[in-house]
Amino acid sequence: MAFIRILLINLMLCLMAIGSVAQTTGTCGDGKVALTTTKSGLGIVIYSNDPETIWNAFRLANFSISQKDTVKIFLLGKGVEAEKVSTAKFNIKGQMEDFVKGGGQILACGTCLKIRKESGTELCPLSTLADLYNIISQSNKVITF
Repeated sequence: MAFIRILLINLMLCLMAIGSVAQTTGTCGDGKVALTTTKSGLGIVIYSNDPETIWNAFRLANFSISQKDTVKIFLLGKGVEAEKVSTAKFNIKGQMEDFVKGGGQILACGTCLKIRKESGTELCPLSTLADLYNIISQSNKVITF
């Protein structure tokens, strides 16, 4: 009985691992089927205005971009202050610029900006909850800071 339980647990773990990687198939020139994997999309929601926390979120985002992942960041609540809380020790603005240059996308909650009497910037355009919803629904993984 224990053997069957272990076998079932291993089978479930294998199925979960297979389900977490997007796979496509195609044929090679020799007619054999080739299996390739595609990188997952990562959604990051930043709702903190703590410089070290935001800096680390963007460091992770930049690393993910270097690994060929697609990454979108949504600034929510206090997170819309990200550009303004950059310091010499935690160069958030530099991380943000590198992120966008690398192909990442940053969106900022329009309502959260209006509460602070701010507007979107070129680096962080004004966005909506629909944009946040799209990031969540289209990303394979979503993490928050």
